[in-house]
Amino acid sequence: MLFRKLYLRIKIELSYYFYVIQKHIIPMKKIIFTENAPAPIGPYSQAVLKGNTLYTSGQIAINPATGELVTATIETETEQVMQNMKAVLEASGMTFENVVKTTIFIMDMNDFGKINIVYGSYFDEKTAPARETVQVACLPKNVNVEISMIAIL
Repeated sequence: MLFRKLYLRIKIELSYYFYVIQKHIIPMKKIIFTENAPAPIGPYSQAVLKGNTLYTSGQIAINPATGELVTATIETETEQVMQNMKAVLEASGMTFENVVKTTIFIMDMNDFGKINIVYGSYFDEKTAPARETVQVACLPKNVNVEISMIAIL
């Protein structure tokens, strides 16, 4: 009888500790939102933090202050995208130094060089993240570039 009571007590204690770990120590996911980047235009988040890893949604060149697209040149468009991404990273307590992977979607591969110059100005070339650049048929709001990132604390 004593062993059964002890067994039940241990089982209850372990259940409680596992509950605490799941709810407080290892959060399921945290939704990241900042007003310094464009609000989502659909059922998605600007970014999701899971553990120490941040997954951003793709950013396009919407000025968050005005809601207007910034598409005068591919350089200004890319600059706005990177500023939006910077705001999302900062809202997560991160910087471009934390970025380990990026994906760049572009409408015209002929713009790659110009996009790359602006994009590259945000990273130290020696520690730049892994990346792929993909030409696509169409992007939201008919923009020319969209960038998403994965970052680690």
